[in-house]
Amino acid sequence: MTFDLASVSEALAHVHDRIHSAGGVDVEVLAVTKGFGADAIETALAAGCRSIGENYAQELLSKRDAAAQAEVHFIGQLQTNKVRQLVDVVDVFQTVDRVKLAREIAKRSPGARVLVQVDTTDEPGKGGCPIGQVDQLADQVRELGLVLDGLMTVGPTEGGPAAAARGFRRARAAVDRLGLAVCSMGMTADLEVAVAEGATMVRVGSALFGPRPARVPDRDNPEG
Repeated sequence: MTFDLASVSEALAHVHDRIHSAGGVDVEVLAVTKGFGADAIETALAAGCRSIGENYAQELLSKRDAAAQAEVHFIGQLQTNKVRQLVDVVDVFQTVDRVKLAREIAKRSPGARVLVQVDTTDEPGKGGCPIGQVDQLADQVRELGLVLDGLMTVGPTEGGPAAAARGFRRARAAVDRLGLAVCSMGMTADLEVAVAEGATMVRVGSALFGPRPARVPDRDNPEG
């Protein structure tokens, strides 16, 4: 699949319009390039994005040359045994949800930038530490010498905007309580709700690149 720079630039401008209409100021658009080829990364950068997000270790490694030009955020659930492969490619680990993972990142990449992923939905499979444990995990991350930029959360699958707003509000309150700068929440379908509740970063893929191709599972990459 190839991407037309003018089309992606227009799509990015539309995403910024949606953010501004929701009251957002200085909200970063993280271009989610999972499922697309390296040309998606190159086109996103040419269109004006500075950061890209990838969910799967092996897929990201296959695009490492293109990704080297971007600030790379890992936004998928991550097994500790994949960290060693990723530390030379990833700039920010957004899905730190347990101290074991934080320890492995600190071991492999001292002083790495991370976000703590917090579960604000209670839906199976969303990932993230329970909201009631986020303060403890944040303290542990800092004690390990990692740079805690902020928190990340994923909106609910069910319940519509009202349900998303409740979870996003809880995440933003935790960001403020912990004195953090980054609140990564909201995707293509719910970015207006996320921005209204205080997102500083939204993670957008299909709004920029169109429908994502079906992905063939990698038997050697069980985290996705």
